[in-house]
Amino acid sequence: MKKPEKEEALRWLIHAQDEFNDADELRKRNRFYLALFHFQQAAEKALKALLYLKVKSIEIFYTHSIHELLGMMIEIDPEFKNVLLSKKLDQYYIPTRYPNGLPGGIPSRYFDDPKEAEEAMRLAKNIIELVDKKINQD
Repeated sequence: MKKPEKEEALRWLIHAQDEFNDADELRKRNRFYLALFHFQQAAEKALKALLYLKVKSIEIFYTHSIHELLGMMIEIDPEFKNVLLSKKLDQYYIPTRYPNGLPGGIPSRYFDDPKEAEEAMRLAKNIIELVDKKINQD
């Protein structure tokens, strides 16, 4: 049985918030490669939560790109232009997880910049907070 759209959107948002919190704990422990990936994932899931609520289609689950999801969201709500910089999170989807996604490098050693992780944290947080506001005002 299909869940009501709002209920399903909230499930995705809560998971995004939990994943964000876990990513932030990883960031604080200097596990930057994992934190970066999970910040990307948290932002992706938050966007999917709101898109699912607004477009009522599972089509949105076929991409993992923050850039693509933001493009879809901007068509519905121009306020999402304010978080467009968060598309930078896409760069952490593959290279943070696979050595062959980072030629000549080891993700767990390559991603070692606390400032990069803090920026990713802020970018993901901006999306999650905006999505939370939009879902809970409906």
